[in-house]
Amino acid sequence: MKTPEITRFLGDLDRQIHISVIPECPSTNSLLKSQAPEIPTDAVLIAESQSDGRGRLGRSFYSPPGSGLYMSVLTRPDLENADLPLLTPAAAVAVCGAIEAVANVPASIKWVNDVYVGGKKVCGILTETAFGPEGDRFCVVGIGVNLFPPPGGFPPDIADTAGAILDKPVPDLLTRLAAHIIERFFALLPHLPELTFVPEYRSRSLLPGKDIFVIRDSAALPAKALGVDDRCGLQVMYPDGTHETLRSGEVTVRMR
Repeated sequence: MKTPEITRFLGDLDRQIHISVIPECPSTNSLLKSQAPEIPTDAVLIAESQSDGRGRLGRSFYSPPGSGLYMSVLTRPDLENADLPLLTPAAAVAVCGAIEAVANVPASIKWVNDVYVGGKKVCGILTETAFGPEGDRFCVVGIGVNLFPPPGGFPPDIADTAGAILDKPVPDLLTRLAAHIIERFFALLPHLPELTFVPEYRSRSLLPGKDIFVIRDSAALPAKALGVDDRCGLQVMYPDGTHETLRSGEVTVRMR
């Protein structure tokens, strides 16, 4: 895969964004963060594999060659600090729309950052905010998508939960999906404070109505997911009847 293979799908957008493709790196997020001070424009870095892919809460993200899209987006959005958490759900909406447009399979969102197809997780999103040497703020949004099952299947520790968009390789799927995600994300970015993407995020959410555990420190607190609020917070109710809106953290579905 080469950069021109992606940019030919982007139209005018490829002249506004610095896009690079590399064979392998430890983590696209880490590498792009280190390069950010030297990149004055928005940028996208795509690796064909990662040796140390990272997810939320310090978890690893399995990133073998030949079966996934591993990309990070660098942007300097004109957002208030309170609006920065909207980057992750907006990216999830962009990924879902791109999957459906390119692969023609329905995609849903497990709060707050996981995309599911066919009941399995196919994508994780990690958003990080940092500051350059001159104090300028930038954000890096990492997006890892399982396109096809890797040879030999997923590792045992994630085999029950991880899935892929399609069962077998399809020509140009990676390049077309990357281009669609980039287009959709950058179309949403200027309008994040207007919250126009929230209805779609809410309609794609898997959790409302489900019994869940809220993971807090070492405890798993039983709750019911009620819905998603206007800023993509997860509204939950605990067994004692108290309500809470989660703005960050981790939840899992309770299996009956």
